[in-house]
Amino acid sequence: MGSINFFATYRPPLALDIFSLPADPNVTREDEIHLTDGISYNYNCQVIPPQALRTILRHSQLASSSQPPKRSDIDSGRLTGLVFISERDSNLETLHFALLRFNRDNDDDDDAYDDDYVDDPYVDYGGGGCDDDDDDDDDHCEDDDDDDHYYDDYSYDDDDNCYYDDDDDDHSNYDNDDDDDDDDEEEEDDPCPTEVQVYSFVDVYGTFSGVRMEDSGCIAGGYTVGNGTADLYLVYASTMEPIEDRRQPWTAVYRTNLRTGETKRLTPQGVSDLSPSVSPSGKKVAVASFERNGWQGEIEHLHTDIYVMHIRNSRVGRRRVLRNAGWPTWGSENIIFFHRKKEGFWGVFRADISNGETRVTHRVTPVGIDAMTPAAINDTEVAVATIRRKSKFNEDRVAAQYRHIEIFDITAPRHESIEITRYTRPKTDHYNPFVIDDGNRIGYHRCKSARLKSGKDMHRYFQNLKSPKRHVELNRVSGVFPTISSDGSKLAFVDNEFKSVWLADSKGVRMVFDTKGPDNIFSAVWNQNPEKDTLYVCMGPSFNADKPLEIHAIPNVSSRSSDNNRTVPLTRGSFNNAFPSSDPQGRRLVFRSTRNGGDKRYKNLYIMENAKIGEFSGGKIRRLTRGAWTDTHCQWSPRGDWIVFSSTRDKPRDAPEKSIEGDPGYFAVYLVKANDPDVWVRVIKSGYDIAGHVNHPCFSPDGRSIAVSADLAAVSVDPISLPLFLHSVRPYGDIFTVDINTRDIYENEDIENYTRITHSRYENSTPTWTMYSTSNRDADWSSCLRDSYVPTCPYTYPEGGESERKIGHLCIPRRCC
Repeated sequence: MGSINFFATYRPPLALDIFSLPADPNVTREDEIHLTDGISYNYNCQVIPPQALRTILRHSQLASSSQPPKRSDIDSGRLTGLVFISERDSNLETLHFALLRFNRDNDDDDDAYDDDYVDDPYVDYGGGGCDDDDDDDDDHCEDDDDDDHYYDDYSYDDDDNCYYDDDDDDHSNYDNDDDDDDDDEEEEDDPCPTEVQVYSFVDVYGTFSGVRMEDSGCIAGGYTVGNGTADLYLVYASTMEPIEDRRQPWTAVYRTNLRTGETKRLTPQGVSDLSPSVSPSGKKVAVASFERNGWQGEIEHLHTDIYVMHIRNSRVGRRRVLRNAGWPTWGSENIIFFHRKKEGFWGVFRADISNGETRVTHRVTPVGIDAMTPAAINDTEVAVATIRRKSKFNEDRVAAQYRHIEIFDITAPRHESIEITRYTRPKTDHYNPFVIDDGNRIGYHRCKSARLKSGKDMHRYFQNLKSPKRHVELNRVSGVFPTISSDGSKLAFVDNEFKSVWLADSKGVRMVFDTKGPDNIFSAVWNQNPEKDTLYVCMGPSFNADKPLEIHAIPNVSSRSSDNNRTVPLTRGSFNNAFPSSDPQGRRLVFRSTRNGGDKRYKNLYIMENAKIGEFSGGKIRRLTRGAWTDTHCQWSPRGDWIVFSSTRDKPRDAPEKSIEGDPGYFAVYLVKANDPDVWVRVIKSGYDIAGHVNHPCFSPDGRSIAVSADLAAVSVDPISLPLFLHSVRPYGDIFTVDINTRDIYENEDIENYTRITHSRYENSTPTWTMYSTSNRDADWSSCLRDSYVPTCPYTYPEGGESERKIGHLCIPRRCC
């Protein structure tokens, strides 16, 4: 019922999109080509080989075009294809195909192909047709007489730099380029696509259409089998199937037959694989796998090994070839490039696996720079993303501190490289390169920030996502700690710099409180009594238990003027007080505090008996929980009898003080009776050993379910591939729900069944659940889902560089729960 609203970390507010440059040290900005239609977020791209593109275009779902492509269109390069991830369908991160048409007049005899459309028999020009699977596919090596055609024109204007006018879809405030020089002239061999059409993979092939995340699409098959050709497949990673073990990735590798549409799982059941890559022959798939290690909570450097399996039958011959390695890419049938962190730096390595598993590797990139996400060009050359100089959080970065694309050749002396992007957009981060035209061009994705000028704000949008839960809407709020009033009329949130509070209601979206500086305010929450029109916030630095943190009330939120910065302090002293929540009547507050926590700053729950005066003027504070642990993230139930919270109270005695990379774990969710602290129960944990994070619980409006942000599904992609991940500490976390028994608190002990609500490479957190959906007439805040707003100050550097604030993760130096 109603809607769950949450915030996503690491997802840039400026859309990511796909571009390419020549593999030439003398490239200029004008050489950059935009490779999509500019709609939504697009990233993690690969080229579709001509043979596979012909097969895809034969599919009946694409057979309605009145202007079909000819064989010569593909053979001449006038029509090419890409497979990539886009967020355009229900804001899910899923696979899409792009068909790109270019103006190229390099076919001297087009007339010879006038009747040669792409629906000719498969065996005439390598379009696939023979499936050499020895498991349970049928073999096919026959003519296909389908006469359908497959291309819909989709044209638009491009400007002199190959960027499209996509202001309606690019969530930023771009200046329009009105320079019309040469706009009406049609040049020969224009390097920019003149037409782009994008199709959803699920729409074309009818694969799993539920809520899922997909990644790393690449083409396999197409090799010779006897007198025929093996079928072609799209190989990709997906979270479509839950894994039995808790706190393990749902990500597995699948293949979909591009001729029949049949989908099979390549990853063994109970195993998690990431980052598939297909060998040049099309026969083998390499993956980064947790097969023997499992996910142990590592944050930056995943402890994966590289396994190789056959596309024909993954159950036979799957073998480990490299340990402590990720992001594989094939240089030849026996050469694999990969990345790993070693000696304090990410590096790209090369290994020969012709004799099976090997520990003999060659570091391709030099020690002293970070290099990651390789894309092999051949067995000696590889494109990588590099950061040549480390940076500090909020530092005004120089070009060497941005992520740039370079090509390294192991035969070159002294680790010399070709720098592809550093001199075209020196202050822009570029991600995850891919190879085009045998290495003549290199593709990548970046934020579409080229036209965002200094002194302009970034427009933000709210997105509605496909929900797996019937009658429960799912909304991604472009602000932290979203909170909706109990009457459904008002939405409030904190900006991603933790410096101001914003309100959305019938009057629009506006700032209602500003601290004039970052990391000063967070955890906004409404008083549950809507008549009070009061927000509670935490004032002071976040995620630092050693510093004082006070709870304040912001009264008369809806009617306050923009210059009214008055708040009512409710706590005092040198304690760290946070995460207040009122009872249904709005008279009392529960919160967590370090008072009585000793030198180790243990945190327990307390109840403020008078939410109007707090602990001033004789107001009383009553301790609810006590113990040498952390109780936090508390919320009062809609009925007022229970309080839900997150706690480390069951952390094993022999567990380390800090878990991997300093992030404390062992958070589970508990219920406690509001008037009897001795009545409590653990509701849901992450790992079976209690390790992990289950945080920010909130009740459903009827009190029968709890939503949490948790690492129950671990990671879904390699975190180092995410935008500006290096200055954050939690690349994982999705929204889950669990149903509870409202009659007997003890019936809710260690509930096993839960529902995964979001599937994302980003971290989704701080959920709030309201009975109102965006279609409800009382939900005035729902206009945010249609209109943009500007919640941040200008963060573009005068010379056009991207700042870390602009990329959109939480703008605070470190986050630990």
